[in-house]
Amino acid sequence: MALLNDILIFLVAAIVIVPLGKRLGLSSVLGFLLAGLIIGPAVLGLIDDPDAVLQFAELGVVLLLFIIGLELQPRRLWVMRRLVFGLGTLQLMITTVIIVITLLSIGLSLATALIIGFALSLSSTAFVLQLLGEQKKLNRPHGRAAFGVLLLQDIAVIPAIAILNAIASARGEDMGHGFDPLYLVIVIVALIAARFLLRPALRFIAGSGVHELFAAAGLAIVIGAASAMEVAGLSMGLGAFIAGMMVADSEYRYQIETDVTPYKGLLLGLFFIAVGMSVNLGLLAEQPLSVIVLAVTLVTIKALVLLPLCRVFKLSFAESFRGALILSQGGEFAFVLLTAGGAAGLVTTQYVELAILVVTLSMVTTPFAVALGDRLLGMKQPTRRFDEIEGERMPVVIAGFGRFGQIIARVLSMRKIPFTALESSPAQVDFVRQFGSEIYYGDATRLDLLQNAQVGSASAFVIAVDDPEDSLRIARLVRQTYPSVNIMARARNRRHELMLRELGVKHVIRDTLLSSLSLTENLLRNIGFSREEAELSVRRFREHDQRTLDRQASVMHDADAFRETTLDAARELNELFNEDARANQDDNG
Repeated sequence: MALLNDILIFLVAAIVIVPLGKRLGLSSVLGFLLAGLIIGPAVLGLIDDPDAVLQFAELGVVLLLFIIGLELQPRRLWVMRRLVFGLGTLQLMITTVIIVITLLSIGLSLATALIIGFALSLSSTAFVLQLLGEQKKLNRPHGRAAFGVLLLQDIAVIPAIAILNAIASARGEDMGHGFDPLYLVIVIVALIAARFLLRPALRFIAGSGVHELFAAAGLAIVIGAASAMEVAGLSMGLGAFIAGMMVADSEYRYQIETDVTPYKGLLLGLFFIAVGMSVNLGLLAEQPLSVIVLAVTLVTIKALVLLPLCRVFKLSFAESFRGALILSQGGEFAFVLLTAGGAAGLVTTQYVELAILVVTLSMVTTPFAVALGDRLLGMKQPTRRFDEIEGERMPVVIAGFGRFGQIIARVLSMRKIPFTALESSPAQVDFVRQFGSEIYYGDATRLDLLQNAQVGSASAFVIAVDDPEDSLRIARLVRQTYPSVNIMARARNRRHELMLRELGVKHVIRDTLLSSLSLTENLLRNIGFSREEAELSVRRFREHDQRTLDRQASVMHDADAFRETTLDAARELNELFNEDARANQDDNG
């Protein structure tokens, strides 16, 4: 019963305080921290054991790293090796040395300074990846750099814990973070075996037709890999990350990601709440100036180290500045290392509590620092004004002038059909203009720009933007404002196409549909099919795909019905081709 009461307290605190924080302009991370502070021992005391909550909530960080692993296939990780082993290693070494020298200068022993210095040099994987995800900046240069640094830090924690464990064992202490080489070998062998067994296992689960089993499979993969790594004395997060990369090449990757993501969000929120609960306000009240100065000093040192390092690794000043700010806080692994250092008798309880409070406060500064950095960069680099669209109306307006939009424009130009092209990327506008194309810099999600482009009097409006969210926003805006305009749109995937059709866009084409069908037709001819057979197969597939989309459009918000429709369509397609094969045999017989 007590557990249910605690869960209810967490949920109510989150659903009340986090939305209020968002209304005040705070990030969801700060909202969760505030919720934890309020319900924790420092304020209301509704939950009195934040450490136990924190240990369970670390599953949120584990799931987060699993999903990051899903997005980062091994070949992409190899591409990032300079950021991981170059930038990450230099950041860790230089920051640790500076902090250690600072601590030695105020009288700490070398062993204590090394442990605290190394712990404080680590950044928060949970905070950084959550903020980058919220802002959709994980694939930006500073986002990739931040991830590379965080991954190296997670790897570096492994030998640090092993060393502290060895010291504690020599002193007769038990830290609970053993590092056993035999277990490590077993884990490596198990991971190699799992790499080959995973896909058949997932295929077997898919064959059961029970959707919920995928959620169970995803959680089992994550928890199994994390537990195996922990048994070997390694980082649970590293195990989950490796598991994610193993699943990344599977055809079931997206299904597992969809099923696991809700658990990740809830547990990660719980992690931030637990961090907020662990803030020692008593110590802060006793030494407010010292604690604040130390937190600001830590953030400043880490940012000043990272800024020039990012520049060395070819990031622009703006991206380097953002990367330095988002990695400037302390991390959750500092709690583990500092506690381990205390258990080993190398760091006093006073220093452990003070360092943990400094790390927690540094985490709180991150969302504010990132927001301030964006504002300063905006002030330094004024936003480019959208172009004024002048002249008579054009029969066609194209929103988005990337590869897709440019092909449409070239055909229209060949037929002497005038058009207005809009592009929201200033870099793309400048690049295209070098080759003599007429294009306007502007954001098609803004009504004033659509009015200037005289969309209301156009014969057709083409949506060719890359971002599906922007595409849907534009389609909704044009449909509501100019209902008589004929909208034609590019879709990135099947779901995007269904959502566009739901908005009333009747002419939609998926990015790779025609090119893949054309290649398939050539493939069939190259492996022995006649021209007529190849053309018929491709035509049958496309007609069936269109009928399937029509059926799915009516049930797209009903997960069970949508899944059943998809399975029915696969069976129908299989039967359709079987009938063709039987017909050909009869003709030849």
